[in-house]
Amino acid sequence: QVQLVESGGGLVQPGGSLRLSCSASGIPFSFWAMGWYRQAPGKQRDLVAAISTLGSANYADSVKGRFTISRDNAKKTVYLQMNSLKPDDTAVYYCNAKLRTSDYWGQGTQVTVSS
Repeated sequence: QVQLVESGGGLVQPGGSLRLSCSASGIPFSFWAMGWYRQAPGKQRDLVAAISTLGSANYADSVKGRFTISRDNAKKTVYLQMNSLKPDDTAVYYCNAKLRTSDYWGQGTQVTVSS
């Protein structure tokens, strides 16, 4: 059974930082590309950052220079370090695992940026 479990969300003031974690089980983690998506109320779910099996990362333009995605294959965990957070970053953040046509999602973690 595949499980992706996110943690690390919460309430933070503008300019603050959070680190999200996603722990995977039930898949050979090192073979899977991993990503973080987010969905704000009334909006579609969009890619925030993704990291390949070799560690190559790509980011949405809106988070470049502020967010960093990384992975620890030994711990079967992917991280999203979020700095200089803005109110527009408020959303539910979802972890995604992708391999060819297979696709798994976590349950999501809420990030709220507000003073």
